[in-house]
Amino acid sequence: MGRRSASTTIAEVAEHAGVSQATVSRVMNGRFVGEPAVAERVRASAAELGYVPSPLARSLALGRTRTIAFVVPDLANPAFQAVLAGLTKAAAHDGYRVLVADSAESPGDEAGLAAEVRRRCDSIVLCAPRMPDDELAALAPSLHPLVVINRPTAPIDAPLLSIDYRSGIQALARQLHGLGHRHLAYLEGPPGSASNAHRLAGLAEFEREAGDVRLERMPGGVHAEDGLAAARAVLDTGATAALAFNDLVAIGLVNGLAEAGTNVPGDISVTGFDDIPFSRFTAPSLTTASVPHGELGTESWRRLHALIEGETPGHNLMFQPRLELRESTAAPRA
Repeated sequence: MGRRSASTTIAEVAEHAGVSQATVSRVMNGRFVGEPAVAERVRASAAELGYVPSPLARSLALGRTRTIAFVVPDLANPAFQAVLAGLTKAAAHDGYRVLVADSAESPGDEAGLAAEVRRRCDSIVLCAPRMPDDELAALAPSLHPLVVINRPTAPIDAPLLSIDYRSGIQALARQLHGLGHRHLAYLEGPPGSASNAHRLAGLAEFEREAGDVRLERMPGGVHAEDGLAAARAVLDTGATAALAFNDLVAIGLVNGLAEAGTNVPGDISVTGFDDIPFSRFTAPSLTTASVPHGELGTESWRRLHALIEGETPGHNLMFQPRLELRESTAAPRA
């Protein structure tokens, strides 16, 4: 029967096995390259004495914290929560924990925050949608191992995982066009947002293809409060349908329209983007573009873990949104 691990030291294991403390450390950390019989003798002594290495000491010896950083612009957004859930579950399976850093929708803080948390962790998953390309390119080498989310054209040497916002917004616009809507309003995301730029590009292409659509581009935001505040401006355009930057903005817009006595979808149709859980339970339920955020988190970890282990991380990924037709869209009134 071995002694309790709490009372056993590395020195006692070394004495029992007839080797140095450095040899015990290398064996226990998987870095021993000597005779297999020596490693087996050390492991047998450790087992007999009930020795378990200190997690902190092990981390110091390996030069690893077994912690990764996840930098997000707004953890209150359920979409980022879903990415975090997928990332955390996958990382935990391999014995890693996730340190979350929220830039609170402050683009100027993203670079400094990323650099700070990277010093505390082994690697980083970065979601910095409004960091300029040149700033990201300058910062990236100091962050490796690094995976970047939602910057599909970023000029950096790192795995890139993203959502095809361009095709997603086009699918929503085409659905509205198919219902008979010819006057649309788009509540934009934050200025400088990469994902908003892709949405705008998709809508511009849709306009050219349709040829008979009037599209109003309007200031929006990322929060439900932004949609609520924009309701009157949307009504003033006379549009028969509104596309919101994300589900939160769409939910706020629906509530603002209801407060103004406007029926959705009877008077105006509304679409979101993301398919957060709330979108199914609003009244009316929200037509949206569904994004596999959990899978995005899982795949981010797979590539990051490969980098940590010195392996090839695999190709870049772009996830295709899926159209979810619900109750917030209908044909315009005749």
